Amino acid sequence: MRIAVWHNLPSGGGKRALYEHVRGLVARGHHVEAWSPPTADDTYLPLSDLIDEHVVEIEWPAPYRRKGQAGVSFGVERSLGAMNDHCRRCAAEIDARGFDILFANACMFFRATQIGRHLRLPSVLYLQEPYRWLYEALPRLKWLAPPVGAYSITRPSTWRTAYSEWRDIGNARIQAREELANAQAFDRILVNSYFSRESVLRAYGLDSHVCYLGVDTERFVPFGKERERFLIGLGSITPEKNIGLCIEAVSCLSPPRPALVWVGNVGNPKYLAQMQSLAHQRGVVFDPRISISENELLSILNKATAMLYAPRLEPFGYAPLEANACGVPVVAVAEGGVRETVIHEANGLLVNHDARSMAEAASRLMNDPSLARSLGDAGRAMVKRLWNVDAAVGRLEAQLTMVATGRTSLATEVA
Repeated sequence: MRIAVWHNLPSGGGKRALYEHVRGLVARGHHVEAWSPPTADDTYLPLSDLIDEHVVEIEWPAPYRRKGQAGVSFGVERSLGAMNDHCRRCAAEIDARGFDILFANACMFFRATQIGRHLRLPSVLYLQEPYRWLYEALPRLKWLAPPVGAYSITRPSTWRTAYSEWRDIGNARIQAREELANAQAFDRILVNSYFSRESVLRAYGLDSHVCYLGVDTERFVPFGKERERFLIGLGSITPEKNIGLCIEAVSCLSPPRPALVWVGNVGNPKYLAQMQSLAHQRGVVFDPRISISENELLSILNKATAMLYAPRLEPFGYAPLEANACGVPVVAVAEGGVRETVIHEANGLLVNHDARSMAEAASRLMNDPSLARSLGDAGRAMVKRLWNVDAAVGRLEAQLTMVATGRTSLATEVA
């Protein structure tokens, strides 16, 4: 097949998933080219190492022309219009080149974008998750009224606050309306877990199809070296990853406490400072590593005793599988898609969203090397059997072929 890819992904798990998908499709003989705006991350696992990638400018309305800023909270209609123009130009280029199908991925600003509306060829959207901030309390639902008594018509600040909230809610409603219409334009929506399927159904009222991701088990491997006494966390240093719970859990362990090494592609400076302050207060050695090489990541994974993983409502849970592939057991909060990748007492330990529960599970692994080794070995075997990247590419290839050829379902639909 001739497959056109579109994405606007930041550094992180979504970009790794796309990179592995593209690499696998090319290895299977498909012709793949990619289109993206300049805001997409081109330093982490660049697709240009594998295929031709066409970067098409976005003319953001002033003053939102700096890389990584779409201005979605100030005049979202103008920002959506700029993205729509970009998508229209990409679609025209794709349509003119004789592709069989579009494989669209998420946008860091709007999740589902307008490109599906402008194409004449079949299209598939791989949607990691809806735009969660419109539908979830992160940390507060946008739609909630202010506390009773918060406003007073005699205070000038009340009118400024009321206008600001009215504007933000209006922007959110417009964005939600457009993202729904964008998602509806695709012939098929793929998601990374059954939890994500339910999230898309709740947010958009649309059905989607689970197409599980996979890990490169030839790259993520155990080195066979002795483990060191520290714990690893893996994921962007942002509030959604809930690093504070992991720090609190380590603080509950008996001294001498293991260090918590946290590896992230990106970090929110304010949140990082908060986590460093919390760790200092709790007497925890917190060692953040930002934007390290993959070789460094593999080295750390092969030294750690276990992984702590506590993101709120994580759509899938890529990091635990990467840890498992390196023989590292995982202590994870039983939320979201993580319940599909971490099986209690099989490749890790699932716990409640509670620091002491996480600490007790971590203590079991720190104090029982044979248990940690057993769960790590079983995790490696599970990833090779169920979560390998070749099987993931095969699942995606089957979905793309089905849509490109006009069939309505796979003979046997398996995630």
